[in-house]
Amino acid sequence: MTTPDPTDGLPLPRRYAAIATLCLGTALIIIDGGVANIALPTIARELGVDRSAVVSVVTVYQLMLVMLLLPFAGLGERIGLKRLYQWGQLLFAVATLLCFFAKSLPFLLIVRAAQAIGAAAALSVSAALIRSTYPAKQLGSGLGINSAIVSAGAALAPTLGGFILGIAPWPWVFASAVPFGIGSLILGRALPDPPPRDTPFDVIGAIMCAAMFGLVIGGLESGVHGDSPIVSAAIVLAGALVGLYFVRRQRNTPDPILPVDLLAQPVLLLSVIGAYTAFIASMTLIISMPFRLQSEFGFTPVEMGLLMAPWPLTNIVVAPLSGWLSSKIPAGALGGIGMAISIFALILIANLPAHPSHFDVIWRMALCGAGFGTFLPPNARLIIGSAPRERAAAAGGLVSTTRLLGQTTGATLVAALLALGLGGGATPPLVAATLALIAGLCSLARLRPSIRMPPSDEVAEAVPTLKQSR
Repeated sequence: MTTPDPTDGLPLPRRYAAIATLCLGTALIIIDGGVANIALPTIARELGVDRSAVVSVVTVYQLMLVMLLLPFAGLGERIGLKRLYQWGQLLFAVATLLCFFAKSLPFLLIVRAAQAIGAAAALSVSAALIRSTYPAKQLGSGLGINSAIVSAGAALAPTLGGFILGIAPWPWVFASAVPFGIGSLILGRALPDPPPRDTPFDVIGAIMCAAMFGLVIGGLESGVHGDSPIVSAAIVLAGALVGLYFVRRQRNTPDPILPVDLLAQPVLLLSVIGAYTAFIASMTLIISMPFRLQSEFGFTPVEMGLLMAPWPLTNIVVAPLSGWLSSKIPAGALGGIGMAISIFALILIANLPAHPSHFDVIWRMALCGAGFGTFLPPNARLIIGSAPRERAAAAGGLVSTTRLLGQTTGATLVAALLALGLGGGATPPLVAATLALIAGLCSLARLRPSIRMPPSDEVAEAVPTLKQSR
């Protein structure tokens, strides 16, 4: 007779309260991060600033997120996952409320940076908290539900933002998300609270990690939107040099902020590369498609919103199902199937008829969303489930950082294609299909026995729980 593992998920009904907390927290961050996009023209007009300047309301948020996710994941392992998550949610809720009182762009940017700090703190440990909340057999379902919440929030944000702007001043766009934060904080007592690790935090490594991402991404953005390619290249080079020294330094660190110990395992490295290319592919299509729908096919903005909606709506259904299947079917197989569907759909989107009907676009977008929804939850489950339990926060931070890096790279790629005059036609979906092919090949490569089941001495040394993952 065996006793149940007390670390294998929370008992009922506490588990349901923890799930509700994580869902509300995710919804808060995703919705409030997305509604800002729809409010940018109004903010520019009300604050009397140029449209090019007001875009920084979005970019400062994204940049801070990418810079801080991995350092906060390492910090959460040491001060407690639950504590960091709750403090992050509190900071995000307070900063969100302060957006309501913004009367100038500089103040709004400061508050948005504070929002990003809170969001990074919560998102960096959310995947690790999901792992501690669900039993191991239900981890895929939990990550699928989280993916569905992300998709639903992304789909709801523009509609909610437009509705609020139609009846209230723009600050209410931000303040409307505060109830989600309050609900998450109230229910947060139910979150799991695994013991923190008694190891020192690498402050210098955290600064170098943030500098690496900040310089590289900032330089790339400057190269696309700025007017000095030499300066932009110098910024990227500086970031690359910092990153090179940082990675070499992390290899000799017992508890690295950048989880090079996890990436040393081929199955995890392939999963990260696959996720990165998949997110670039999805963002390339999502950002470029409205330009094509309007300029090439003549659809109105309202029609464009309806034609883009099937992607996230399909994700809401497919992602939890794929997460549930990931406990029964190898992630490599599910990922290969998902990317095959996406490649087929992207090729169909590239070859839309000259005068497409609404249905012509809708079913292609739905099919493409289903493909990515099939790929991403099993991929995330493999990364998080394969890491040792004490390294779950690092694995979760890696998943979130990969997603944001892929989305940022995709946005930069579309901007470059637009600058070259190639961003509004069939080129972006074909580029996305090529990237999806790389993701699919990475996924299928994980089916090789030598990658799925490395020698036992390697597993014991680097990733003790790898055998639990598919």
